[in-house]
Amino acid sequence: MRTRKKRKLKAEINVVPYIDVMLVLLIIFMVTAPLLNLGVDIKLPQSTAKAVQVEKEPILIGVDKDGKFYLTIGSGQREILEPDALVKKVAAFVRNDPQVPVLLGADERAMYGKVYQILPGLQENGVQKLSLLSAPPSDSRK
Repeated sequence: MRTRKKRKLKAEINVVPYIDVMLVLLIIFMVTAPLLNLGVDIKLPQSTAKAVQVEKEPILIGVDKDGKFYLTIGSGQREILEPDALVKKVAAFVRNDPQVPVLLGADERAMYGKVYQILPGLQENGVQKLSLLSAPPSDSRK
C-alpha cells in the first residue's frame, strides 16, 4: 500500500495580475491627464487692493475673454452656463446660505457689457454682496 503525502497549502497571494492592472491604469491616467481642461484662461486686471478673507467655500463666477460664463461652487466642478441659468443657480445658493461669498473674476480683455450682463440679475435675485477678483500688480507689466 502506498502512502500519500499531503501537500501543505500555500497561503500566498499572487499579486502579478494586480500589478498588471495597476500599470495599465497608470498609463491610462498619464495619457488622459493632459487632455483634461483644468482651468479657464482668465487674465485678471491688476490692483493694489487688500486680499479678501473668506471663511466659507466661495461661489466663483468667471468670464473669459470670449464672454463665456463659468460657475464653480465651492470645490466642485467648473461648468459653463448661460447668463440666465447662472443667475438662477447662484441666487438659489445664496437663498440657502446668505453668508456664502460670491466672487466675480473677469478677464481684463472681456467686454464690460458681457460682465455687466449678469450683475442686475444677481442683485434682483438677492445677491447683495459681490466681490471682484484682481491680480496683484507686477513690475514687469506696465
